[in-house]
Amino acid sequence: MAWLSLKVWLVGLSFLGCLYPLVDFSFSGETRGQKPNFVIILADDMGWGDLGANWAGTKDTANLDRMAAEGTRFVDFHAAASTCSPSRAALLTGRLGLRNGVTHNFAVTSVGGLPLNETTLAEVLRGAGYVTGMIGKWHLGHHGSHHPNFRGFDYYFGVPYSHDMGCTDCPGYNHPPCPACPRGHRPSRNLERDCYSDVALPLYENLNIVEQPVNLTALAQKYAEKATQFIQQASTSGRPFLLYVGLAHMHVPLAGTPPSAGPRGQRPYSAGLREMDHLVGRIKDTVDLVGKNNTFLWFTGDNGPWAQKCELAGSVGPFTGSWQARRGGSPAKQTTWEGGHRVPAVAYWPGRVPVNVTSAALLSVLDIFPTVLALAGAPLPRGRRFDGLDVSQVLFGRAQMGHRVLFHPNSGAAGEDGALQTVRLERYKAFYVTGGARACDGSVGLERHHERPLIFDLEADLAEAAPLDRGGAEYRAVLPRVAAALAGVLADIARDRVSRADYSQDPSVRPCCDPRRPACRCRAA
Repeated sequence: MAWLSLKVWLVGLSFLGCLYPLVDFSFSGETRGQKPNFVIILADDMGWGDLGANWAGTKDTANLDRMAAEGTRFVDFHAAASTCSPSRAALLTGRLGLRNGVTHNFAVTSVGGLPLNETTLAEVLRGAGYVTGMIGKWHLGHHGSHHPNFRGFDYYFGVPYSHDMGCTDCPGYNHPPCPACPRGHRPSRNLERDCYSDVALPLYENLNIVEQPVNLTALAQKYAEKATQFIQQASTSGRPFLLYVGLAHMHVPLAGTPPSAGPRGQRPYSAGLREMDHLVGRIKDTVDLVGKNNTFLWFTGDNGPWAQKCELAGSVGPFTGSWQARRGGSPAKQTTWEGGHRVPAVAYWPGRVPVNVTSAALLSVLDIFPTVLALAGAPLPRGRRFDGLDVSQVLFGRAQMGHRVLFHPNSGAAGEDGALQTVRLERYKAFYVTGGARACDGSVGLERHHERPLIFDLEADLAEAAPLDRGGAEYRAVLPRVAAALAGVLADIARDRVSRADYSQDPSVRPCCDPRRPACRCRAA
């Protein structure tokens, strides 16, 4: 089959201090045959228990529940890290942070990002003839060559990092609340160190800022429109496509939802879940309309809920991390307790993925990279070792076994960032370090190092409440296997070609539409 050429014009139009690009996809060549399309949707800070199909108490995810009924739901699916940037880097490379260099989050002023010598999923698929698009949160570097357009994506529309990393005119719900962007030359009153009042949140279309500050109440609608447009245009182009959607939901601030969007008196988190579910439903409906039998849709999350946000955080379901909770701190986001990294996951592909199936296979976000490449017939990049598996046989119901071992990196709560000190081995889970992130009550668990690790049997103890007796036969049988697995991966990483991210910061790299105006504000139309 002849290679197909994609022409993308980015026309910058000066309008009120911002550049507004016009993007035109023009394609030439033969029809693509039957290479599958891929839509990957990544929720942000969504709890395992937020998916109604997982947890009976949840009633806000009708579209996702229907997708699970028409596909396969994975109940032992894990983020590759329990915080934003490392989890996303692992998704796009199939490699843990100790390999790809991304061990903690990037900042608004970060000079670097995902190391440029790491190959992304989009880069491989674009080389295999795919048209590639990304909508939503990136958080892998925005300055220079770290921007998504230079990391394999033909089209980008979104916020380059978390949407709490800049002020807006309608700040939405946060705990504690942050002020709106300043409108005059007098700065906003900033009582919280985690609030950003000096620079407004930017919205990009390709390389250009099209809105600053972002209108959060309209963001979900814009993401849905851009995602459906991309799918429709790509589907008529004669080429297969990859669409990666990094949702703003369910990270704070939660947007103030219009009254018509949900029942009166509905709490903000439930309203946000319904808005997210509606967005996912629109994307799925578009897939069903234009490419149902040849498009693989994969929905999952980047990490568990941010417990310190109290009623604005999601549900961990039964994974309450009771051992840690009793000692203070949160066992959710930023931790290696199940609540921090066990995330919802649904696979949908009519005619290929079994219908209304619940799988207990041990899988990871790390598996997306090798699985998608295998389905696309594209080779893995050379000279690298990968932590994910091709799990296509599990997806298609031909195998029940995923990973035997997973390694959960430290993600900000305790221990050195990125270090592997928590090991999942089949039904068992071993902690060499514990310590909670900040909980809703303000407590932070004391960091404790365990020379003889705590080991939990997750089949008998989902809540991680009572570790195995260190003197018992079961503990003595499991410990050498855990130690051997950990020693094996560390030796493998030592032999690998690893990268190192540049975490240096420079205030001059902050995205700024108009530096002459307060908070880099674009002039109002």
